[in-house]
Amino acid sequence: MPLSPAELDVIGLTAALAAVTTVILLVLGTPLAWWLATRRTNMSALVEALVALPLVLPPTVLGFYLLLALAPDSPVGMLWQQLTGTRLAFSFSALVIGSVIYSLPFVVQPLQSAFQSLPAGTRQAAATLGASPWDQFRSVVLPISRRSFITAASLGFAHTVGEFGVILMIGGNIPGETQVLSIALYDRVETLQFAEAHRMAAGLVVFSLALLFFIYRQSGASAWRVRT
Repeated sequence: MPLSPAELDVIGLTAALAAVTTVILLVLGTPLAWWLATRRTNMSALVEALVALPLVLPPTVLGFYLLLALAPDSPVGMLWQQLTGTRLAFSFSALVIGSVIYSLPFVVQPLQSAFQSLPAGTRQAAATLGASPWDQFRSVVLPISRRSFITAASLGFAHTVGEFGVILMIGGNIPGETQVLSIALYDRVETLQFAEAHRMAAGLVVFSLALLFFIYRQSGASAWRVRT
C-alpha cells in the first residue's frame, strides 16, 4: 500500500530530526571525543561518565529533567521565548536538544576509541614535518578515523530515529511538529490501527537491520563498541 500523507509527514520529520541531530553531534562530539582520548584526569573521567549516562539512565528520567529545564517558566524557556517568541518545550527544537543529549555517547564513544587507537608516533611524525596541531588532525587523524566517523554518524542517526521516552516527555505527540516515527507507532497502537502500526514497525526493523549490516560490513563490530 502507498504511504499516506500523514505517514510521509512523520517520516520526513523523523529524518529531519535525525539529520540535524547527527550533524550537531559530529560538530560537538568530535572535539569532545578528542579531548577525552588525549586527557586522562579526574575531570575527563567525570565528563566521560556524564557522556555515557544516557546509556544507563531510563529515558523518562532524562526526559523529565529536560522538560523541567525547557519549560516556559524555566530560565532557558523564558530566554527562548524572549528571543524567538515561541515556546521551547513541545517543539522541534526541544526534540533536537533532547536527541543530542540522549544520542551523544553513540557518537562520542566510537570516535574516542578510534582516536585512542591511533599509532603513537603518527602525530609526532607529522609534527616533525612542520604540521600544526590542526594540520595534524585534519591531514592525519581524520583520514585514519574515516570509518569510525561513518560508524558514529550512522549510530547517532539510527539511535535518534528510534528514540521514544525522551521524545514523548519533551515533545509530546503533536502531528507535523513533534510526532516522529516512534511516537506515531505508539499512537497507532493506542488507537488500534494495527495495520499502520505493523507497517511502521516493520519499516523500522528493516531500516535498523540494514544500517547495522552496513556498519558491520564497512568497519567491523570492534569499531563501535559502546562502553558503559
